[in-house]
Amino acid sequence: MQLAVIALLAVLVLGLVAAGAVVVRHRRKLAVAAPRRPVRPERPITAATQMAQPGSVLSPSAPAEVFPPSAAGPESSDRVEFAVEAFEPVVAPPPSFRDRLSKARAAIAGPFRAILVRPSIDGQTWEELEEALIKADVGVELTRELLDTLRQRAKVAAITEPEALLQALKDELKARLAGADRSLCFEAGTPNVWLFVGVNGVGKTTTVGKVGFHQAQQGRSVLMAAGDTFRAAAAEQLQAWAERAGTDFVRGAEGGDPSSVVFDSVQRAAARGIDLVLADTAGRLHTKSNLMDELAKVRRVAAKEPGRLSEVLLVLDAVTGQNGLVQAQQFTEATELTGVVLTKLDGSAKGGIVLAIEARLGIPVKLVGLGEGINDLVGFDPDEFVDALFD
Repeated sequence: MQLAVIALLAVLVLGLVAAGAVVVRHRRKLAVAAPRRPVRPERPITAATQMAQPGSVLSPSAPAEVFPPSAAGPESSDRVEFAVEAFEPVVAPPPSFRDRLSKARAAIAGPFRAILVRPSIDGQTWEELEEALIKADVGVELTRELLDTLRQRAKVAAITEPEALLQALKDELKARLAGADRSLCFEAGTPNVWLFVGVNGVGKTTTVGKVGFHQAQQGRSVLMAAGDTFRAAAAEQLQAWAERAGTDFVRGAEGGDPSSVVFDSVQRAAARGIDLVLADTAGRLHTKSNLMDELAKVRRVAAKEPGRLSEVLLVLDAVTGQNGLVQAQQFTEATELTGVVLTKLDGSAKGGIVLAIEARLGIPVKLVGLGEGINDLVGFDPDEFVDALFD
């Protein structure tokens, strides 16, 4: 009986072993039949294999499969390199002087184009040219002077074509604007003071801030003086510019004496060895004699030692046209202007006021505003200006 039981158990064990062997052989067959899946090691991200992230840009001419660092990649034996160029952001060049004067050019282009389409130069041509110059804010008196000179040049050079006549006009305008010293005067060794004056709303405080920023970028130490003690938030506005430029800043009590602010600023600059004091002033009507007298006092204080008053700059809105000439006359009598900053020239201003100011008062335009950005206050180039208006 015991032998029978033992024999039965032996048969069961042998049956289980045989079944297990069959299962193992079957699994091996399946493994051989199935395609092998490679194990992908981590793949470094280089300039040639750029990781896809929000905001990243791949070359459209060479699209690539991209793996984040935690994903698997192909084995070294069958690795595929993707020819993806390193992304270089495209930086648009700043607008040219000509492009920034597009509105002014559009304002004067019509009358001059009408002259160009005429078959020859006649009396009507000269009338249209006179009208075009007056509309460009050159002024009546200066326009007549220009036309008299132009007639002489046309006679000597035997000019008969309207296109040649306009070229002669451009040459004459460039000649009249040539030769002026348009640099901002600076003498090392003592605090230089640049005083900014003008009527309300022309952009004096912003101009002071932009000039200070650029002077600081050039390596000069700068102090901005909030001499406009009357306009609400003028000091805060200039202080924001000073913080942005990393310059010193001096302000006084609201409604206080602007001369004292300038005096304290010069003393502070001398004590700290600061190169340049940029003094803002309150906007004042050029027709108010008491305000102009006060401005003259500010100028006298700015000129006292230990400072050196090297620039008195009239900030002028180009859109004011011929009224700007009247402003310039009044301010130069009170403060002896050394130059003009012409703002908003990128707007609807015609630009002819530049010629009027320089021809009538002999005051050079040194800076022009061609936009709202910090880099839109640039040095005035007369040749580029004339070419931009006519071309």
